[in-house]
Amino acid sequence: MSEAQERNKVLVRRFLEAQAKGDLDAVKEMMATDFVDHNLRPGQKPDREGYLRVVAEEQGAFSDIRYIIEDQIAEDDKVMTRWTGSGVHDRGQYQGFAPTGRWSADRIIDVHRIEGGKIAEEWKGASTIAALQEERLAQVERERVEQELRVARSIQQASLPEEVPTLEGWQINPFYQPAREVGGDFYDFHLLSEGRLGLVVGDATGKGVPAALVMSTTCGMLQLAAQGSDTFSPGEVLSRVNQTLYARIPANMFVTCFYAILDPKSARLRYANAGHDLPYLHRNGEAEELRARGMPLGLMPAMNYEEKEVVLDAGDSALFYSDGLVEAHDPKGEMFGFPRLRELIAEHGEESSLEDLLLEELHSFVGEGWEQEDDITLLTLRHSAARS
Repeated sequence: MSEAQERNKVLVRRFLEAQAKGDLDAVKEMMATDFVDHNLRPGQKPDREGYLRVVAEEQGAFSDIRYIIEDQIAEDDKVMTRWTGSGVHDRGQYQGFAPTGRWSADRIIDVHRIEGGKIAEEWKGASTIAALQEERLAQVERERVEQELRVARSIQQASLPEEVPTLEGWQINPFYQPAREVGGDFYDFHLLSEGRLGLVVGDATGKGVPAALVMSTTCGMLQLAAQGSDTFSPGEVLSRVNQTLYARIPANMFVTCFYAILDPKSARLRYANAGHDLPYLHRNGEAEELRARGMPLGLMPAMNYEEKEVVLDAGDSALFYSDGLVEAHDPKGEMFGFPRLRELIAEHGEESSLEDLLLEELHSFVGEGWEQEDDITLLTLRHSAARS
């Protein structure tokens, strides 16, 4: 190899090193005044100033930039360089692509022509554009998912009640926290004739957008079925919704649901259960299960639902909840569980802020850094005054 060819290789190495460091003055010094770039980006001019703007944009978009030269071949006035460029796209836009915070590396082949000790022309056999295109496609997909989540979140928020009904002598305290942006849990209140109140807590299988849409659909069906019934029968409401839902949701999805109708004057609570976790009634320092048989909604057609009735005396309270509470795990894999929940209700059921206490116990159980596994819904119904 001639001495001139060796000098050309050294010049190209210095040229790339200056770009990696962001030394635009050094880069410019090594370029011929009539430099031509043959690998143009959209809107880029092929001259020296256009090339320098691309280098500056790269420096403004990436951190921890590294160029590693793997091989060089010199022939006549040209040098071919095979090298790897890497960096973290976390500072700003690059070629129209928003920062992702991801580290990426690309193998690149450059050909430079040297004239009079300056870089006169550059060709690229590969570039970061292909990797950026992949990032762009991933970004478009993320934006699409985020848009879907925003729509689903708005639908879900519209399905949940805006206000908690006020009943003399009764306290109703709901709590809802999805595991993701949107979830499948729901609760609702139905204002019925003769002063009665329908209360519902449910859980659509799965998480995310599909569960949220099924949840919203179920809420609407329950509302219509409850207000369209003159019998005030929780079992009949669930049966009607099950039949309609069965024909309209995917075969691999279903909804568990506990539905109750409260007569605040007589303190009678009639209820039916479509495969949901059994609520607890706190009475005289004990926690009793409110049992009623029934299959989840949308799983099988033509289902009937057993109805039960209980009278809530002054000081009694009922807790309706979803499985996100009892199925939470601690760092060792132990589940919060039904026995623990029942014991806490028996001990603290008389406290007006039962749901706050349960959440404190949950966070103490799972510890710091816990990632919520499932949606959590709590709904407390308390009879705070003697019946008339």
